[in-house]
Amino acid sequence: MRLLLLSNSTAPGRGYLEHARAEIDEALGGVRRLVFVPYALADRDGYTAQVAEALAPLGVEVTGAHTAGDPAALVRDAQAVFVGGGNSFRLLKALYEHDLVSTIRERVGAGALYMGSSAGTNMACPTLRTTNDMPIVQPPSFEALGLLPFQINPHYLDARPDTAHMGETRGQRLEQFLEENDVPVVGLREGTWLRRETDRLTLGGIEAGAVVFRRDAEPAEIRPGHDLSALLGERPRFDTAV
Repeated sequence: MRLLLLSNSTAPGRGYLEHARAEIDEALGGVRRLVFVPYALADRDGYTAQVAEALAPLGVEVTGAHTAGDPAALVRDAQAVFVGGGNSFRLLKALYEHDLVSTIRERVGAGALYMGSSAGTNMACPTLRTTNDMPIVQPPSFEALGLLPFQINPHYLDARPDTAHMGETRGQRLEQFLEENDVPVVGLREGTWLRRETDRLTLGGIEAGAVVFRRDAEPAEIRPGHDLSALLGERPRFDTAV
């Protein structure tokens, strides 16, 4: 299985996907045709055009899944699938509506590259439960693609002592998740990503790195280049309150 899971698609002062373009090129290998899944945003044509423009310097031809009469059939023939960010609830609802949950699982299991950013990265997890998004629609299930046996929290933010915000920090919210579910969560800071090649999983991106949360353990800081392959052997357990 081949995965490239970005925390974010746009970095400060950089164009869309520009900060990860070299990593995307390497992950694609010789693949130059990609199916883009734009359902996390309402403007699907505009979103697809943005991706096509960003990947044009790599010589990649982008086709929006929404342009096909049968999006699932398009994905079944794809060499690479990119699921973009936006609202995770809207995205997952659309994946179910277009029969793309099982189709993407099968195609990626057969060797196609799966690339995600933000909400698309959330989709690679077993469940939607560690998204940051507002539930603007109701998908039929929280079950996502399950391409990994652990959870990810994209756009992970550290607590700021100088803020006037009095609500829970991101870390506290993830600790609450672990009170009800026994499965590791990787908090990906902006500018970082996870790359999976068969049975090897590594953290890439900027030096800020990521944080791994586990039940009954202190959060662990990790840096780019760290081997996270052990997480691929996890057995997630949901709805198992402490």
